[in-house]
Amino acid sequence: MLHIVAAAMSNHLQNISSLNSLDWLSQDDRNSSSVRTSDLQVVAVSPWDITLCVTGTIISCENAVVIAILFYSPTLRAPMFVLIGSLALADLLAGLGLILNFIFIYLLRSELASLASAGLLITAFSASVCNLLAITIDRYLSLYNALTYHTERTVTCTYMMLFLIWFTSIIMGMLPIIGWNCLRDESLCSVLRPVTRNNAAVLSVSFLLIFAMMLQLYLQICKIAFRHAQQIAVQHQFMAASHASSTTKGVSTLSVILGIFAFCWIPFAMYTLVADSSYPVTYTYVTILPATCNSVINPIIYAFRNPDIQKSFCLACCSCVPETFTLRPRTSSNV
Repeated sequence: MLHIVAAAMSNHLQNISSLNSLDWLSQDDRNSSSVRTSDLQVVAVSPWDITLCVTGTIISCENAVVIAILFYSPTLRAPMFVLIGSLALADLLAGLGLILNFIFIYLLRSELASLASAGLLITAFSASVCNLLAITIDRYLSLYNALTYHTERTVTCTYMMLFLIWFTSIIMGMLPIIGWNCLRDESLCSVLRPVTRNNAAVLSVSFLLIFAMMLQLYLQICKIAFRHAQQIAVQHQFMAASHASSTTKGVSTLSVILGIFAFCWIPFAMYTLVADSSYPVTYTYVTILPATCNSVINPIIYAFRNPDIQKSFCLACCSCVPETFTLRPRTSSNV
């Protein structure tokens, strides 16, 4: 009996010893591999981020084609084409920024990468919106000062506008990098980390002001177009119906352009103005996706609809141009 009890106690002590040794080994293994497991931690990829990355790829491809056409076509050097090229460059950077943002989130996670991505996106989208305003101003001047539009002064004003646009956009993009960010205090974050709520508010208010200016300019363009149509109708009664039809079509086109711009950007601007980082992230994606899609639509509205750009594109792709295409001087109101 004592022999059985002694054997049982011996087996029990051996089991305890083996368990303790296994416990220490597992602790040592966890300590030695804690860094490796954290480094190899798998992050679930959000479908929203994939969608934004795909959108960025489409934006980059479209606008790269526009820039290539403008760069390799010596005939496309008028101020309106310079502005279209600047818009395409801004949208191209926006598309690249969306791609890099995806890479920085899932592959190269660091504070510096996050700040660089935010700075690039702010610069690109700010320049894109400001270029749309510049194109609207150019359209207005081409109608208001039709006799003096094709002068050296117009070219100088165009380059001055572009310098101001890109200088302001770069300054806005540098704000998160130089310290206006919420990496050290999450309570200051807006819906777009690491952008602060104050920074996001400034961007939103600036956009709303730009939209108000574009709306006012387009209203003035419509008034000028109707006045010109009435003057032509008085001089040529038999052409009144055709001019009225073309004027109505032009006003409808301007309304569609402004409506698309408002639909894409106003929800995001209003949401960033009132929301903060405590709001569900889905709301941010739902509002930011239409805003990025505006850069997909811009080349279609401002570049590929232009017959001169269409002709250059056909020359580049097919080396053949239909006889119906004619390269003729165009004003920015035709863009």
